[in-house]
Amino acid sequence: MVDIVLLVGKLLLIALLYLFLFAAIKTGVGQVSGRGKASSGVPELVVVRGPAELKGMRVPLEGPVVIGRSPGSDIVIADDFISAIHARIVPEGEDLVLEDLGSTNGTVLNGTTITKTRSLKIGDRIDLGSVRLEVRSS
Repeated sequence: MVDIVLLVGKLLLIALLYLFLFAAIKTGVGQVSGRGKASSGVPELVVVRGPAELKGMRVPLEGPVVIGRSPGSDIVIADDFISAIHARIVPEGEDLVLEDLGSTNGTVLNGTTITKTRSLKIGDRIDLGSVRLEVRSS
């Protein structure tokens, strides 16, 4: 009788372990494939045109993001037309602000070269050299 109780206990433990693993894998697969259930609501910067290694890259705009050729930049772009520290995007409350940091070739926002800080909104396009970035909602 004791052997049967132990066998049932072992089978129950194995069944619970498999159920746990199934739930963990199901959750992980959704996150890896980019199909997470909850959206963070934080805008993101997406590389829509540029070098193959950067194309499709997404950067959440939760804090200041510096773009440039310098290895210390948040987004490093190896392009001769991009300055070492080219531009910065800073969240200010609910808004986003784009600032050219004295770049040689300028920062273009929606087809217009900017000379001072500009507000950004979802859908805005930023061109830096041959690279195009787009502000999107996550």
